[in-house]
Amino acid sequence: MSPPVTIQPFAGKSVCLFCGSSETVKAEYLAAARAIGEATAREGWRLVYGGGGVGLMGASARAAHEAGGRVLGVMPGFLRSRERLFDEVETLVVQSMHERKTIMYDQSDAFVVAPGGVGTLEEVIEVLSWKRLDLHTKPVIFLNLNGFWDTLVAVMEHSIAEGMTPASFRQAWTVCNTVEESIEAVRAADDLPHLQHDRR
Repeated sequence: MSPPVTIQPFAGKSVCLFCGSSETVKAEYLAAARAIGEATAREGWRLVYGGGGVGLMGASARAAHEAGGRVLGVMPGFLRSRERLFDEVETLVVQSMHERKTIMYDQSDAFVVAPGGVGTLEEVIEVLSWKRLDLHTKPVIFLNLNGFWDTLVAVMEHSIAEGMTPASFRQAWTVCNTVEESIEAVRAADDLPHLQHDRR
């Protein structure tokens, strides 16, 4: 049995960033990740992310840390070498992907979804699924650089058109085209009504 996880207390807003760990990405995606990290520090928010030092994950965490912001990374032990643990910030090494996602969810007030691969897709689908079941009201914000998430949004629209998902679920996420819009959406989320999406 693993020891209980100890997390340093933080009284402000925490923003979870789901994003890719690939190093073979466009420079503008890395620049956007850095901008998100810098913005969370500037706003006084804590950045919660997957704990890696590579790809968009590493770029965002380093930028937040260098700008004086708080960062919480969460990584399963088996990924330490693959995603190169960034231990200059508070980092939890956990047993499983499920534990990682649970902690990231519990420690966050909002989710920003930057470009990423199948892991990023899996993370945001789970959070949206929970929102569909009214298990939370936390904002989910897609950073849709170059239309990166257009296809996923189209799939969700198809599900609505086919009667699998209620039309009200369109309000469960926000699509933003720039980092600035994404940060503003996080700011504005506190003023939005908390809607129910499980209308059967």
